[in-house]
Amino acid sequence: MKTQETKHYRYRPVLFFALAYLFTWIFWVPAIFLPEGIASVLMLLGLLAPAVVSTIFVLVSGSEPLKKDLKAKVIGFYKVRWRNVFFAVLIFALVVAASILLSLAFGQSIDQFSFTEDFNFTGVGLAGAFVTITIAAIIEEVGWKGYCEDSIGEYMNWFWESMVFGVLWSFWHFPLIFIQGTYQAGLMVNPLFVVNFFVSGIPMGFIITWVYLVSDRSILACMIFHFFVNLLQEKIAMTPETKCVETIVVTLAAAIIVAANKDMFFETRHVGRLLEYRAEEK
Repeated sequence: MKTQETKHYRYRPVLFFALAYLFTWIFWVPAIFLPEGIASVLMLLGLLAPAVVSTIFVLVSGSEPLKKDLKAKVIGFYKVRWRNVFFAVLIFALVVAASILLSLAFGQSIDQFSFTEDFNFTGVGLAGAFVTITIAAIIEEVGWKGYCEDSIGEYMNWFWESMVFGVLWSFWHFPLIFIQGTYQAGLMVNPLFVVNFFVSGIPMGFIITWVYLVSDRSILACMIFHFFVNLLQEKIAMTPETKCVETIVVTLAAAIIVAANKDMFFETRHVGRLLEYRAEEK
């Protein structure tokens, strides 16, 4: 009989997403109908759900390798390959710049190369908004990288994992379009802007997976990248029209990253044995 240390752990991505959605939306849906102050608290509680579900999944798994893996991803700061993180942030900054330049052909303003005075969501103040995007980057990545992405990657290559994760991660935000004061609710002025928001999450799924893998599955690396993406999206004065252009540019960037890292995205050596495969790489 296999010991607890060596017993193969069976990931449960369907159950994870079912519970992550449930315990997020159980707070976000009521926030649609409540005053902004109460809604802000409920939004924060919903934001915590994936990280809480992820951590509980690991703690009750009975798998010591899985617990050690999470610990290494959370506190293994030495794993972060800072050059790669900087390169990823630079790539996204170039995506933003290219999107603005391309938007000029569609009548958008060069003034988009400036910082906004406020954030795109209201009700929490300037300092509160900055704290919110910081907390969002930290909490979300604990959930998505602590268990979620690996649970999908256990059953398929990282290309299809990125596709599945991008779709599910994007749709996870759905109730926010109905909560007043959120960035997503501000997009409701035009259905195209709403559709673009959800579509843009798919190519971003590929880029964030690349950041994750290229830094030896470091959660900190993903937190840093996620924070800068949030910051640039909030503080650079891009119009909603330009963000539609940005989705095209992000998709092109994701395609280049995949093409340049074919073995990373298409190898199947880890499928069915992710934890064991990672242990062999050490």
